[in-house]
Amino acid sequence: MSTAFTAAASGAVPSAWLRHLAALAAVAAAILLLFARDAADMVGIWWNSSTYNHCLLIGPLIAWLVWQRRPELLRLTPQVWLPGLVLVALGASAWLLGHAASVGVARHAGLVIMLEGAVVTLLGKAVSRGLLFPLAYALFLVPFGDEAVPAMQTVTAEIAMALLDAAGMPAHLEGVFITTAAGYFEVAEACAGVKFLIAMVALGALVANLCFRWWQRRALFMAAAIVVPVLANGVRAFATIYVADSAGIAFAAGFDHVVYGGIFFAIVIALILGAAWPFFDRNVSEPWFDPERIQPGPVAADPPARLWRTAGVAAAIACAPLLWGSAVAASGTHQAPRLAMPEVPGWTRIPATGRPWQPTFAGADRLEVARYRDHEGREVDLAVAVFARQEEGRELFGFGQGAAGPGWAWTADAPAPPNGRAERIVSHGEVREVASFYAVGNILTGDMLGAKLEMMKVRLLGGPQRAAAILVSAPEAATGASPRPAIDRFIAALGPLDRLADGTPR
Repeated sequence: MSTAFTAAASGAVPSAWLRHLAALAAVAAAILLLFARDAADMVGIWWNSSTYNHCLLIGPLIAWLVWQRRPELLRLTPQVWLPGLVLVALGASAWLLGHAASVGVARHAGLVIMLEGAVVTLLGKAVSRGLLFPLAYALFLVPFGDEAVPAMQTVTAEIAMALLDAAGMPAHLEGVFITTAAGYFEVAEACAGVKFLIAMVALGALVANLCFRWWQRRALFMAAAIVVPVLANGVRAFATIYVADSAGIAFAAGFDHVVYGGIFFAIVIALILGAAWPFFDRNVSEPWFDPERIQPGPVAADPPARLWRTAGVAAAIACAPLLWGSAVAASGTHQAPRLAMPEVPGWTRIPATGRPWQPTFAGADRLEVARYRDHEGREVDLAVAVFARQEEGRELFGFGQGAAGPGWAWTADAPAPPNGRAERIVSHGEVREVASFYAVGNILTGDMLGAKLEMMKVRLLGGPQRAAAILVSAPEAATGASPRPAIDRFIAALGPLDRLADGTPR
């Protein structure tokens, strides 16, 4: 009988486990200290954002999942596994790319992956196989999913519209806005259902692992955990509009708040779990894995010198992206931006009237908006936002940044101008078209992905750190005539847009 099996039978923790856990704790502490800002950001999101409050339970759940596997784990001998360093390097690379692109979810995912890589490296291949699900479940610590909000708004609006048609209720859909006889409804970000969908996916993964043995049943349950909440949110939006049509908008608003917050989705969870209950096929007393299969025969413990040397290498790999990012930042130029709104041939500056429009670029060093009119009476607005350097909370691209400023909402894309992008936005029935251009590094583009890649390049390899957005907007006429001719004519009169982004006088 092996030493590990004897120790497991007696409940004692073998000395090899104590050494490896000590090394793992040291490396994990070093990584969390190095990336303390990102760790604190994650915890702040869990605590302050209702979308991610469930993440506060993920850590205790992981500890419980590991504890459930303790009898089998103690029958294994932990060993250093050098290929695990590749996982640490992948996490470090993800963090560096997230830092370069100012994408918090990539940095947070990189931090979690580095910690997972440390587990794999310092506890070994066999132990990591025994901990496969807890390690994978740790990815739910990363606050991700907000990126799905626009798509979920659109899907929810389309489902609600289809149900309104089926119910014979006249309605008109434009983007995420539904107009009925009762009033004007917006499928807002808070109504998109992403909050419930994210939590349901995390719950679904846990239930699939705990209650099913066969991957086919797990896959079907996960599909239900994704599809049913999406459909249910469309039903909720339809029900709110339907109630508003019969009982008034004020009553419907209270109905939606109570049902959405306290009843409806609790019923959805109960229905999903109740439908799956007869198909649960995992016995409560069934072991989580077979130690003899994943680590056959006795295994010699690693010498302490090799263990701690490997721990040092893992910590050094985790430290590398911080050193690289600091070196590039120190070599870059961060001149304060100049910004002077131009005189445009054929157009005259005039005071703004009517419904105010201003894009949202939180953290911009300069943001200016000016209105112009040509000799035919056509009016356009020019907005320029300039960042001397992009960093967390001060970036050209991010959630909420862009043409749809306070009081405005995106409805649809429009035909793009050369080197730009165009979209339609709406506010209280007024429709605007906005053409946007992004000057990042050495390029001018309307492609957000291309601009992000250029930003990543200059932040990884060095170069001009300045970034700017140039937006030209005009309202749709009361007759429904497109404002695009006026926008195109104004852009042509502006001349080279990159000069405007640099603040070069004309």
